[in-house]
This record gives sequence, structure tokens and C-alpha cells, in this order.
Amino acid sequence: MPDYHDLRYLGQTDSPLPESPEQTELEAVPDPHADIDYLVRFTVPEFTSLCPVTGQPDFAHLVVDYVPDGLIVESKSLKLFLGAFRNHGAFHEDCTLLIAKRIQAAIQPKWLRIGGYWYPRGGIPIDVFYQTGEPPAGVWIPDQGVPPYRGRG
Repeated sequence: MPDYHDLRYLGQTDSPLPESPEQTELEAVPDPHADIDYLVRFTVPEFTSLCPVTGQPDFAHLVVDYVPDGLIVESKSLKLFLGAFRNHGAFHEDCTLLIAKRIQAAIQPKWLRIGGYWYPRGGIPIDVFYQTGEPPAGVWIPDQGVPPYRGRG
């Protein structure tokens, strides 16, 4: 069994929300099923960041899919990382791609996809999508399940 004692957040009762995404460490743990390809999905229906110009809150429904390659994202560190965007001013595109890049750097998955489904401000929803290439053959990749905007939520 792996040793998880070096994890900074999991199992700690005092894990305050970091003030910015840059102050948060995304932690990884060994993949318990490294011998097979499978999909991991994180769904974040209440993601929040700030408009860098007005300071007004922006809201999104994020769906992160990845196929591990030896490591998986430790979910509490991901929760704190994503929560740190509440005080972070950045455009939708920047937030979505920053999340993808940080996950890539932390675990170097075989494949990664993120859908950022942003709620409208000014009457226009802005959806941002990124993926690292083709998924591995034989892995079931379900639809992200977020309908086009019609009162999303």
C-alpha cells in the first residue's frame, strides 16, 4: 500500500482556501489501476472566478476528463485549487486553460479534456474547450452532458 503521509491537504482538518490558484499545490497519488486505461471525470457545477476588469463574479460548470498515466489527481487538493479562483481575476479562457495546464503538469495524463461552460454575462455564454489530442483507443469517453445554454443549471 502506498504511503500517503506526505500529502499536504488530504486528512488535514486545517486546510484553508488559498488566496490564489498560484498558491495552491495540485497533489498526485499513484494510480491504483495503472495496468488499464480508464477515464476519470471531475464535474464542478459551481465554479467561480472574477472578471479581471469589473471584479464581478463569473460562474461556470466545468467538466474535466482524463486518462491517467501512473498518477491521479488527489481530489481535495483539486477542490482547494479550484476554490482559489473565487478571488482570482481572469477571463474565462485563461481560467479554463490554466486549470488544464496545472492538471497536465501535476499528473501528465495520457489524455486530458476540459469543458468550461460559462454562464452568460452581457447576454453571451462563453464556452471554452481544450484537449491534449486523441484519447487512447478502447477508453469509453462519454459526452460531457452539459446542454447548450438555456438557463443552464
